Amino acid sequence: MSKKKSRSRPDPASLGLPCTGVESHAHLDMGEYDEEGVGAVLDRAAAAGVARVGNVFLGPAAYLAHRELFAERAEVFFLLGVHPCDAAKASPGDVAAMAEAFAGDARLRAVGEIGLDYYWDASTAATQQALLREQLALTRELDVPAVIHSRDAAADTLAVLDDMGFRDRPLVWHCFGGGADLAAAIFSRGWTLSIPGPVTYAKNTDLAAAVAAMDLSRVLLETDSPYLAPEPWRGKRNEPAFLAFTCLRVAELMGRDPAEVWRATGDNARRVFGL
Repeated sequence: MSKKKSRSRPDPASLGLPCTGVESHAHLDMGEYDEEGVGAVLDRAAAAGVARVGNVFLGPAAYLAHRELFAERAEVFFLLGVHPCDAAKASPGDVAAMAEAFAGDARLRAVGEIGLDYYWDASTAATQQALLREQLALTRELDVPAVIHSRDAAADTLAVLDDMGFRDRPLVWHCFGGGADLAAAIFSRGWTLSIPGPVTYAKNTDLAAAVAAMDLSRVLLETDSPYLAPEPWRGKRNEPAFLAFTCLRVAELMGRDPAEVWRATGDNARRVFGL
């Protein structure tokens, strides 16, 4: 019996990208990195050219419990929001607690990820929509960007955002996995979208075609760590350093130099989040 051929998994630092990239969306406080510590993860990201990392706290309790993980890491900025999958168990005081957190912490740069997710449980759609509206109202009050999660719910997500008057407001459509039509709907409203690791997967042809036609000035990159590791690290725990491989694929699809895409998406993130 022949042995299974081992896969080549290069070090992202070997790609030689400049230290201008921005990881716009990661969950480094969720426990998957506890054994080695987030410091080692962030050091690898910096070696791979990632200058800033956005850590997303899923609710005020997570923020209060884990923000000190990044006390010594000034390159990390924060996002805070109640995820739609947590809508049914959300506390009535969560949004007020978020407002208090933003008032006291300049590292909090956006409300997110918030939105709608019908993939896991569409029966909570009404509850999710009510929570989304409440958090969008807070976003307007704080005058910060919204970062949107939408899974199997694009039409309803767009309808809520339109009804709440978010056209031409700072907004990032996180973990974009759609095709050209959804990208056009997002861009027509003046928003930005963020491309994750699955753009590197061979079967995601609609996503690849959409990315190939995108205006680079409206695009961010993300890992959504610890999930969705790009090729050639697919199947392993994701981390911000692997953002470099997503950049290579986006550059290939757009017919651009990887360093150009790296700098441009980093500049876009700095603009959106006011970094």
